[in-house]
This record gives sequence, structure tokens and C-alpha cells, in this order.
Amino acid sequence: MIDMSQFYTTTDHFSIIPAVMLALFACAILLFDFLIFPDPRQRKYLLIFVVLAELFTGFGLYRQHAWLVSYGVSELSGFGGTVTVDGFAIFFNWIFLIAAVIVALASYKYLEVAGEHHGEYYALMLFAQCGMYFLATGTDLITLFIGLELMALCFYVMVGFLRTDRRSNEAALKYLILGAFSSGFLVYGFSVMYGMAGSTKLSMIASAIQQRPPWDPMVFLALTTTSVGLLFKISAVPFHMWAPDAYEGAPTTVTAYLSVGSTAASMAFLLRIFLGPLASAREVWEPLLSLIAVLTLTVGNLAAINQTNIKRLLAYSSISHAGYMLLGLIAGNDTGINGIAVYIMVYTFMNLGALLVVVAMRRANIIGEDLDDVAGLVHKNPWYAFLMLIFLLSLAGIPPTAGFLGKYYIFLSLIQTRHYALAVFATLYVAVAIYYYFKIVRSMFNRDADAQAPALATSFGLRFALGLSGVATLGIGLYPEPFLRFAQTSLFR
Repeated sequence: MIDMSQFYTTTDHFSIIPAVMLALFACAILLFDFLIFPDPRQRKYLLIFVVLAELFTGFGLYRQHAWLVSYGVSELSGFGGTVTVDGFAIFFNWIFLIAAVIVALASYKYLEVAGEHHGEYYALMLFAQCGMYFLATGTDLITLFIGLELMALCFYVMVGFLRTDRRSNEAALKYLILGAFSSGFLVYGFSVMYGMAGSTKLSMIASAIQQRPPWDPMVFLALTTTSVGLLFKISAVPFHMWAPDAYEGAPTTVTAYLSVGSTAASMAFLLRIFLGPLASAREVWEPLLSLIAVLTLTVGNLAAINQTNIKRLLAYSSISHAGYMLLGLIAGNDTGINGIAVYIMVYTFMNLGALLVVVAMRRANIIGEDLDDVAGLVHKNPWYAFLMLIFLLSLAGIPPTAGFLGKYYIFLSLIQTRHYALAVFATLYVAVAIYYYFKIVRSMFNRDADAQAPALATSFGLRFALGLSGVATLGIGLYPEPFLRFAQTSLFR
């Protein structure tokens, strides 16, 4: 009889227990949807499985954190060092969990109105989150790639979830084709790294690259091809072309999950690579990323000005926010890396909140995505209009909202590292962002409401998700200390 203990230990199991919980509950949802809840009216009960999955996942993350604290260590490795649980991984996984809970609670009403309420939607959400888990914890090229593809495949399906909607089908096809193209570049870069190190472990690759000069042709080849794949995932220019179409065509709840979950997971992946194997080649990638960050801020902000579809406007807005996050990596000090963590944390709540207001606008025969659809919102529902105002102020970086805090740390890191030109350039684009965000505000507050329009979509889950996002967006800005301490746990040690 084979002794499995030599291949699989308790520590291995403990290092992936949150991912196991997500996968098990996702499979349970598929089975219960088919066997127990064939009636569409019963599918609301599947939300219970999502909530239970996140409770068990959260407990697993808490136990991992408690283990690190009790033993006084900074990380826990599993499966021969291919998975590493540290403060960085735990922080990002809490972000994934929060985003999944908020989106799941808001999805029921939207899917009912759209006529596409199916159990596999919730299963795909959990499987995507499982992939995100390995993007945050993976310290091996194979682990990272499996996590990335698991997440991406789920999102390809979810973007096209509205089967009778031509825009949704077209968006999914474009996203699939371009995503596969970017994955090809990423795998090529990984193969070059493997060729240099003879290992897929990030630590071994880092040692191999350190022994070569930064401008070594093989290092440069690995850097550029890997960067293409990673920058595509965060929709940085010039690899952003998929984002506006995918955001517009996808169900709005999927747009919300994609814009936050996928961006946060991809940023965790990017940080693992650039602060790990490619750290010694900083003098090569810093000017490259500086150029990409400037282009991303420019295209994202300027393209958003003329948008009349709110989801496309927020898509270009998300592109510009990716540029701000890259600036923190360019700064490279503790303030910059911590600034990225803070930025991702506040971006989760404010961007989810803004898109969930668009979810509420979706009702019978009205898609609710255009500026005209939110005209006079303050007269129809002052509560939704007030929340949207908070989210837009935060996205623009206006104090005392949480968005100001995120931009403050990014700008501070640039000043500390003497990237003055980038700091001034990024600050100027805040003014541009205020202009296009306030196009939505002007429409909400200045135009008369359409008296013939149906009432806004509402449900307990949607109201709770919006309330939570609004409270967090204001709360982090007004009382940031505990949230800043939480973000500091993500720093590489």
C-alpha cells in the first residue's frame, strides 16, 4: 500500500483549505440546482450555499492568519513551496471574498429581471474565486497559471451569460479570443523563465535572474512577454481593448465582479512576479511600466469623456485606475506597495457600489445603462442617487471618501521616490476624472424624471450590498486607521 503522507501532508491541506471549501460548495450548487431546485422560483435558496461557502472560506482565512500569528512566522508553505500563505495572500483573499459576497447578494434580482437565473452562475462565481485564491497564494509558475486560467475560463462564460443577448455573446467571444492571445504571451514568458532557472519555483527563478545582467537578452525576452500577459489582465494600455466591450456586454453584476475581482487577483499576480523573479531587473521594467502607466492614464481618462453608456464609462475609468496602481509599483517603496493594497481595498467598494446602482436601474424593458436612464434619479429614488454620488466622489478621489486615501498614498510614494513628473501628471488627470464622473451626477440631479418609467429594481440583497458598499466607502475615508493596518499586512517581508 502506498503511503500518501510522503506526497500530501496536513500542512499542504491547511494551505489550500479556503480553496477546497469554494470548490466543494460550487460543486454542491451544481448538484442541488439540478436535483433539488429544478423550479426557477426555488433558485433563490442557492444564495444560502454562496453565503455558507464564504463563511467557511472566511473561517479558513482566519485560521491561517491565527496559525501564522501563533507560531510567529511570516508564511506557511504547502505542496513543496508551490503555494505560500502569507499576509499578502490573506489580504487579497479577503478582498475576493468581500467582492463575491456583495455581487452574489445583488445578483438574484438582476438575473430574475433578465430571465437568466441559473444555478451555474453562482457556481462559476465560486470557481472563479477559487482561481483567484491561487493567484494570490501561488509561488510557482504552474500554480499561478492554473489559477489564472480557472478564473479566466469562468469569466469567459459569465460575460456571455445572457444567452439571448447579442451584445453579451459578442463581448464573451472578444474576451475569449483576446484572453487566449494574451495567455500565449504569458506562457511563452514562463517558458523562458523556466529555461533560465530549470525550475518553475519563483524563488529559483529569482536567483537565476539575479545572476544575469538586467539587460540580458533572455531576461528582457522573459520580461516583455510576461508583461504582455499580465498587463492584459489588468487592462493596461495598449492591452485594454477588451475591457469596454466586455464591461458593456456582460450582465452588470458580472461586470462588477470582473472589474473588482479579476483586477485585484491579476494585480496580486503581477506583484508576485515583478517583486519576485523580476525584482533584480527593475532598471529595465521601471521605465517600461512608467510609459505604460502614462498611456493608461491618458487613454482611460480621455476616452471616458465622450461615453454616454455608464458601463463603458466605468470601463475606461477602471483602465485609468489600473494606471494609478501601476504608479505604486513604479515607486516601489513600502508606501507604494501599501498604496496599491489600500487602492485595491477602496476600489472594491466604490466601483462595486457604482455598478450596483446600475444594476438597480435594470428593470422591465429598460436596460438602465445610459446617462438618460439615470436622468432625474434623485426624484425617483433619492437614496440611490445619494449613494451613487458618494461612489463617484470616491472614484474621483475627493475627500473625505475612501478614494482620496488610495490616491494619497500613491502620490505620496511617487514624491518619496522623486518621481515628481509622474506625480504631477497623475494629479492633473484627477481633474479630468471629476469632469466625466460629474456627467453622471448632472444627469441624476438636473434632469426631470420620466414619470412613465417602471419602478427601480430592488431586493433585500441589493439594498444590503449597496448599503455595505456605501458605508465602507465613507467609513474608510473618515476612519482609516484599522483599514490601513489591515492593508499593511500585505507588504512583502
